[in-house]
Amino acid sequence: MPKLVTAPPYSLVEPVTEVLHGVTITDQYRWLEDRDSPRTGEWLQAQREHARSYLDSIPGRDRIHERIRELLDVKTYDSVQKVGERYFFRKRLPGQEQFCIYYRQGAGGKDQLLIDPAERGTGPYTAVKPLQVSPDSQLLLYEVKEGGERTGTFELFDIENHEALPDILSRGYLRGFAFAQDSKSFYYVHEPLNSDRPYRRVAFQHALGTSVRDDQEVFVAGESQNLRLCIVAGETQLGFLVFRFLEKTLTDFYLWPMGSACPPEPIIEHADYKFRPILLKDGRILAITDREAPNFKVVEVHPRLNDEPHFIDVVPTSSSAIQNWVVAGARIFVSYIRELKTQIDVLDLTGKWLSQLPVEASDTVRLMGTSDDGNELFLERESFTNPIQICSCSLQNSEVTVWAERTVPFASAEFSHSQIWFTAKDGVRIPMFLVGRPGLLEGGSHPTIMTSYGGYGVPMTPQFSVFVAFLMERGCLFALPSIRGGSELGVEWHHAAKRQNRQIAVNDFLAAAQWLIESGRTDPRRFAIFGGSNSGLLVGAAMTQRPELFCAVVCMVPILDMLRYHLFDNAHVWQEEFGTADDAEDFAALLGYSPYHNVQEGTAYPAIMMVSGDSDQNCNPLHARKMTARLQAANISASPIFLDYCRHRGHSPVLPLSQRLEALTDRMAFLCNQLGLNL
Repeated sequence: MPKLVTAPPYSLVEPVTEVLHGVTITDQYRWLEDRDSPRTGEWLQAQREHARSYLDSIPGRDRIHERIRELLDVKTYDSVQKVGERYFFRKRLPGQEQFCIYYRQGAGGKDQLLIDPAERGTGPYTAVKPLQVSPDSQLLLYEVKEGGERTGTFELFDIENHEALPDILSRGYLRGFAFAQDSKSFYYVHEPLNSDRPYRRVAFQHALGTSVRDDQEVFVAGESQNLRLCIVAGETQLGFLVFRFLEKTLTDFYLWPMGSACPPEPIIEHADYKFRPILLKDGRILAITDREAPNFKVVEVHPRLNDEPHFIDVVPTSSSAIQNWVVAGARIFVSYIRELKTQIDVLDLTGKWLSQLPVEASDTVRLMGTSDDGNELFLERESFTNPIQICSCSLQNSEVTVWAERTVPFASAEFSHSQIWFTAKDGVRIPMFLVGRPGLLEGGSHPTIMTSYGGYGVPMTPQFSVFVAFLMERGCLFALPSIRGGSELGVEWHHAAKRQNRQIAVNDFLAAAQWLIESGRTDPRRFAIFGGSNSGLLVGAAMTQRPELFCAVVCMVPILDMLRYHLFDNAHVWQEEFGTADDAEDFAALLGYSPYHNVQEGTAYPAIMMVSGDSDQNCNPLHARKMTARLQAANISASPIFLDYCRHRGHSPVLPLSQRLEALTDRMAFLCNQLGLNL
């Protein structure tokens, strides 16, 4: 039986009322938006004590912690890239709190340590990640993060002399970077925190060994909160992408011969379509675009005709959306999801189809990048039951080999998956993966966990998750519906649940839940949902609209106040995806599903674990704070509703191993307790 808890701490009600488009909106917990106020700090401390009083008393927590350690604390590689004969990558050994940066001389070389964040003496929350290597493979640009922040500090490392250089870009957002061909300078776009002019978007050139105060401006995009400037690096050219986040995102693209005294040449101006270019070594420009191609196409960009960009199709659009693409040597690799399976086509630079890379039907495969000589392609592949493998594809013989893998003690052969289709509220057929032991897939009622995403065109394909693996070991069925808002069935699948149609993603998710219950696969007493970020919004909306369907909810780093989300951090750039309350039609749609505004007094809510932290610069933690207060006050059930809050937690998954173990143990203890799972 689920363990009950004492009443949550009291949250002061301090109403703020405003009228938006003729509708009166009252926000009872607006004061919790101010993280720096003493009373918010006191409220958070009370919430921490309340959460721990429940979590620490759950039986079997030690056994859960030990099993999570076995699944998490294994040798792990990521972020591999190759320049010259050197491979650069991150590796974390068992027992280490954070990844270290290594390099390897040649495919069979020994892993040589370059940067260990522990040696900085700043504590276990400091994480490092390799970003770029200079053309002569002597310099490494790497990022330093503290906790889960999205911002970082950007430093250079001299590989031969094994020392950090004084050329540092302070904490902020790095929007673009390119080494000069002689490796003696670099170009960058940087948005530092605490800048006197935070919205001025400029590309600079920095000469190594000089002060950043002396850096030369090479391109100025303007000064506005709605502007973003990025760099596209070529061998002898730089591209400058300028985005204007307005009612619809507009894009400009400029081309500049690196180091030239000539001004950058405009190639595209005020484009209301997506455009992401690659600069080839021979000077040609290839780009992916949705101009006259909803599912995207790859084009070659030619000189302007009559002041209009001139595109020639290289990879035409098709009935499936292009998910990713890379150019390696003289080949283009394009990945699709077709019939909910990954497919990677190989074409030459004119678009002639050559072959397909071999992909197992149950695997998700991602194109990660290429070596600088274009002779090697890097892939990641995983499935519901097999963790990520980094693979290398030789372009000389098309042989795919495992470059590194994570060996997790999980009995993959004991689990399988199937696929069903259910009918959404509006009659559309939706696919859903079911994963678990074969006996569970055959039928019967079982404890069940479900998630999805439903936004930004992000497809939900087979991926390995320690979160899910642990629960499946304990007899859970895992359900993953491919709801609208993703792009599993083409870009129109995304558009169907975008902006004012966002409720459709929630409807699809709830229809999946109803199918699982009505088909006898589970029942509301043993049914939990979870999600983070946009998926946190999804589960937040689902449990406020149909709380009786679920016994437990894990809602991680979410956005939940949809009337005010755009006023904080950089969330205004999501306007095209969600709309904003500034627009009357958007406002009506947002108010209709905004989880924070749809909490109802006197409702029996399921057990809810809200997860957030101070370092989240994507989904501001004010959402979790306000939602927790509102749910605790409105709930009349005996189920626990609490906030798991950490000062260092943010949107980036870089917490130290010990904190990841504790956090995942808490989530598994909560779900085991509420679902009645045997440990």
